Amino acid sequence: MIRSDDTGKLILRLALGVLILLHGVAKLSSGVGYIAGLMTSHGLPSALAYLVYVGEIIAPVLLIVGIYTRPAAWITVINMLVAIALVHMKDISSLGKSGGWALELQGMFLFAALAVAFLGAGRFSVGGSSGKYN
Repeated sequence: MIRSDDTGKLILRLALGVLILLHGVAKLSSGVGYIAGLMTSHGLPSALAYLVYVGEIIAPVLLIVGIYTRPAAWITVINMLVAIALVHMKDISSLGKSGGWALELQGMFLFAALAVAFLGAGRFSVGGSSGKYN
C-alpha cells in the first residue's frame, strides 16, 4: 500500500511541477513585462513581478526533484492565488464554453499544490519520505 501512495505522490509532483514549469519557461523567453504591468496597475511594485520566476521556475524544479517539496508546494499555492487575484478574478464565478469552471486550470494547479503541500514528496524523491529536505 505504501508503494502505491508514494507512486501517487510522485505522479502528482511530476505533473504539477512540469506543467507549472512550462509556464515559467515561457516567461523566461517573453520576460515579466506583462506581470510587472499588472503589479503596478494594482498599486504594487513592479519588481515583485520577478517573484514569478520563484513560483514558476524554482518551485516546480524542487517539486520535480522532490527536495524542499512542502515549501515549494506552498510557494506554488501562493503563486496561483496571486495569479488568480491579478488576472482571473473576473472569471472566478464563470463557466467556460464547455461548461466547466472558467478557472479549472488555475484551480487544478492550486489544489494539486495544496495536496502536495500536505502530502509531501513521498519516498521517490531526493528528500525521501522522512528526509530532512522534504
